[in-house]
Amino acid sequence: MTDALEVEPVAAASLFGNQLSVARTFTTNLADQGEELGLIGPLELPRLWSRHILNCALMAPLLRVGLVGDVGSGAGLPGLVLAIARPDVTFVLIEPMERRVAWLNDQTAVLGLQNVTVVRARAEDVRLEHPLDQVTARAVSAFRTLIPLTAPLLRAGGELLLMKGERASTEVDGAAKAIQKYRVRDIEILTLGEGVLPDVTRVIRATVK
Repeated sequence: MTDALEVEPVAAASLFGNQLSVARTFTTNLADQGEELGLIGPLELPRLWSRHILNCALMAPLLRVGLVGDVGSGAGLPGLVLAIARPDVTFVLIEPMERRVAWLNDQTAVLGLQNVTVVRARAEDVRLEHPLDQVTARAVSAFRTLIPLTAPLLRAGGELLLMKGERASTEVDGAAKAIQKYRVRDIEILTLGEGVLPDVTRVIRATVK
């Protein structure tokens, strides 16, 4: 299965630093098991590093030391990737599907990640012991739908970091009611990875008052 895996891009070394070997192990594991477990599609191996692993790793510098939740973690994108890149940050991976939860727990153990807890729940049902400092999500749903799922999980002044595609600005425009209701402020769209990867990463960053 790994014969078709994309050659590791040069950017991986700078994005992961001394955690690169852990990132390599995770990428190999995802390539070996991801399609069988329904975590990635059959056409993703030739672009697994650039489109998925490094695409997520670009967000690592945006994280603060604290408690970060990842909603709808699925294959561990971006949650596990960020946990590898930022061992100084504590992560709660929130995922409702049993099969994916098993994968996340397995990889957390195999990779020796001491900064990860996996919670099986839907975002709207999860009950956390402590409010989060930041929340991430990737390819879960539209911004207007994500706000009521993620904003209540944050402490006052906590931050949303939501990975989005080319329509990020349109999604922000369409979320006016949710933005007002959940007191989302200081919204900006960040473009990461220009000149580093073939495709840039867009992140909606906002504060919840």
